Amino acid sequence: MTGALDYRWRLREVMAARGMYSTTGLRPLLAERGIDLSASQVYRLVAEKPERLSLRTLMALLDILDCTMDDLIEPLPARRRRTGRR
Repeated sequence: MTGALDYRWRLREVMAARGMYSTTGLRPLLAERGIDLSASQVYRLVAEKPERLSLRTLMALLDILDCTMDDLIEPLPARRRRTGRR
């Protein structure tokens, strides 16, 4: 059996806790830190769980939201799945 790793992306929750309820406010703050994303890219970053994320973007989010990686990314227990071997 192998474990399937998963995580919970909490960007929207952290933004809301800091009074940011719109993705449009995040875009200029990212741009100030050299992260130029389109409006649709910022929306997807907030609304969906990213499969890939640059460290520069992550560091910008941590700075903007004054939070830690533990605030944004919650590891979930590995789910066990069978590999077909016995």
